[in-house]
Amino acid sequence: MAEQVGLLGGSFDPIHNGHLAIARAVAQRLALDRVIFLPSANPPHKAVDRLSDAEHRAAMVRLAIAGEPLFDFSDYDLTRSGPSYTIDTVAHFHRLLGSDVGLFWIIGGDTLAELAAWHRVRELVDNCRIVTASRPGWTTTDWSRLQTVLTSEQITRLRADVLDTPLVDISSTDIRNRVRQGQSIAHLVPEEVYRYIDAQRLYC
Repeated sequence: MAEQVGLLGGSFDPIHNGHLAIARAVAQRLALDRVIFLPSANPPHKAVDRLSDAEHRAAMVRLAIAGEPLFDFSDYDLTRSGPSYTIDTVAHFHRLLGSDVGLFWIIGGDTLAELAAWHRVRELVDNCRIVTASRPGWTTTDWSRLQTVLTSEQITRLRADVLDTPLVDISSTDIRNRVRQGQSIAHLVPEEVYRYIDAQRLYC
């Protein structure tokens, strides 16, 4: 059977326990062989000048997933030029891992609402499974917007891949704000990431 691989992209500024919990839950639900974490270099929908250095974000991801046999790291989006369009990343992993590999792009419920604006989204949905990690009881009213850019069959597949995942109320923005305010983040990030943020004086 072909390998089944999850792809979890994001700024990871910083990576936190919520990211890891979602990756574990999706991997378990879909019987994935591994999940690859992909820090973004130049996310098209984010203010790039506000991101921490790629070196720091990559280091924190590596520390967070160390010792987790299910998790891998890729710097593909960090080392290529231009915006980090998901369709290009998916095409890269099909070339790297083989055309028969099953690729699962993992997003959160808030990201699903933005999917209609993604670059070449119809092609993307046909080249990987987009898995939405939602909180129990979460609903979206944005299907009508997606229906303007996707076929009914594509919408059906997207709906089928909305998964209930652990309720983890953590955000990278909140973590950065807590550091600036001198509040503890030890319970929000892996211990090694906490030590790295402290040693490098990030977000101060």
